[in-house]
Amino acid sequence: MIEFEVVERDGLARLGRFGTPHGVIQTPALLPVIHPDPDRQVVPPTEMRSRWGISAVITSSYIVWRTPSLRAAAERDGIHGLLRFDGPIMTDSGAFQQHAYGSVEVGAEEILAFQNRIRTDIATVLDLFTEPTASHDEAQRSLETTLERASAARSARAELLAVPVQGGLFPDLRATAAASASKWADVLAVGGVVPLFEQYRFRELADALAAARPGLDPGRPVHLFGTGHPMTFAFAALWGIDLFDSSAYHKFARRGALLFPEGTVPIDELREPVCRCALCAEVPLTAVAALPGPERERRIAVHNLATSCEEIARVRQAIREGTLWELAERRACAHPALRAGLNEAKRHASVFLPTEPESRRAFREITSESRHRPAVARFRQRLDVYRQDLPLPERISRIPLRPEFLGRVPTQDRAGRPISWQADTPLGPVPLELTELYPVGPYLGLAEFDEPAARPSPASVSRELAERATFDAELDRDWTDAWTRRQVEGLLRWEYGAVTASALAPGVVGARSRASGRLRDIQEDGRPLFVVGRDGRARPTYFGATRLLPLLTEGRSTVMVDDDAAPFVAAGRSLFCRFVVAVDGQLAPGSSALLVDRSEALLGVGRLLLAPHEIPRFARGVAVWVTSHARRPVPQEEVVPDGPASDSVPDRE
Repeated sequence: MIEFEVVERDGLARLGRFGTPHGVIQTPALLPVIHPDPDRQVVPPTEMRSRWGISAVITSSYIVWRTPSLRAAAERDGIHGLLRFDGPIMTDSGAFQQHAYGSVEVGAEEILAFQNRIRTDIATVLDLFTEPTASHDEAQRSLETTLERASAARSARAELLAVPVQGGLFPDLRATAAASASKWADVLAVGGVVPLFEQYRFRELADALAAARPGLDPGRPVHLFGTGHPMTFAFAALWGIDLFDSSAYHKFARRGALLFPEGTVPIDELREPVCRCALCAEVPLTAVAALPGPERERRIAVHNLATSCEEIARVRQAIREGTLWELAERRACAHPALRAGLNEAKRHASVFLPTEPESRRAFREITSESRHRPAVARFRQRLDVYRQDLPLPERISRIPLRPEFLGRVPTQDRAGRPISWQADTPLGPVPLELTELYPVGPYLGLAEFDEPAARPSPASVSRELAERATFDAELDRDWTDAWTRRQVEGLLRWEYGAVTASALAPGVVGARSRASGRLRDIQEDGRPLFVVGRDGRARPTYFGATRLLPLLTEGRSTVMVDDDAAPFVAAGRSLFCRFVVAVDGQLAPGSSALLVDRSEALLGVGRLLLAPHEIPRFARGVAVWVTSHARRPVPQEEVVPDGPASDSVPDRE
């Protein structure tokens, strides 16, 4: 079975890797579709590997099987010898030809046995392609046949196996297909969607992915058949798609069409050198249009492939930075159909929330629809809980305020009754003490730059308070210290609930940055208990964890570590999935957690890479990065070659 590991992530999207007999595939990965006949393959696979570093490709085992000369060569030299490619090769089984031509003349057992004989790295089950026009009964019958074939294929193949996830446009069938395929697959391949891509039916594609995604085993890489246009890569990656196949680079070249992340441009309509990449600097696209047919087709295909590789790299970088939603929104602006698909994705927030990180470095508004990202849905859910725990104040007022105006705003009236201020933010009213939290604090939108003269100043805030006040308070007093206390209490309540916050708050104080005025950390006796980052979250130090742990209910905010890994975690090593005993199900990727041994003694503090429900599904890789620890040295007798510290994922302090 496959050993897939995640090394970085942004929600469902992840940077991962898994091994094959011919090398490691780093995901997300572009697998160009290769025609097995060299005379019909416009860009040789060897050039793809040497020129763009493409590590894996996909080809049709059915075309090889039905072509006698190719079949003989593949059975003699293997599929790698036929394609002259020494990296991982995935083979499709003929389902697409069934969609294109109506039928194929090979059986599921026969084509799988052929894939075994030609030594493909990832073989694919011959599924029944379900057309979007199929009725529920037709789609269900096709699915049942596909799943029967998948079960038989698992018994007939020990190496990596891709199982298609069909079900047409019916959510119940997609969900069944996802859960069933996960029992047998090394690679989960969402199929039956090529017509949706071809007809720009991205809204229906979003519905199909939303139905399938929760049932797909998170410990398996996911392939989406037909994601050939670079305009769609970011959209697909949002759903956790790891493998993208593309025949579009050549198909569009045959019709004289150039691929760009912003859309498609007929080369004959170009009058300006719109691309200045190394390829197009060599021969401008305006000159390529005038070349003889074969050379013109080849150069367009090369441009399209280079553009596709570049966009995959952008997707990977966006995952590293936590900006994939921003990239997807920018790409969606290229076509209304894609924008409709992305809006439909946001309506399925529940699919994204289990893996939605607690925070990112920034929240940049691309359009007004940015306010409907899953990050906002998560924040609003947490805000509802926060407000339930908050005792109702005597008075509530709402005026536009900014955190830097805290010294002008009273927290209570002269009778000592609390005044709760709600700040007007792009995401709606938010308690003022929480306005540094992600996504509100690092929110960057149009309001930051539109009509700057209308922004309030401290003096204007004071005047407005005086004019609109319906309470008796000391408006000329500096309230900064009082707001610091309220913010400390608010952040602790946000993270750990009212009971724990009440127990911690009396003995702690907040320290603000002299440069920005933002809360920097929360201290006790001059020692930091919590550090407040750019995302506004209060994250415990090891000292803070020692104070916090006794106050938490059993299992709250903790990850329990197996005895074999406990010494390594206490010394600051990353915690790997196979050594996690239990984890608080309320945590999320990016959450700070207290790492404890089986006796619930504190080992350290870490940040989750994986969601709690994902950790048991991974055989290898990091579950939690340790950020502070007990600094105990690892006993030398416990350092063994196959111990927790020898996992292939590097540690992160």
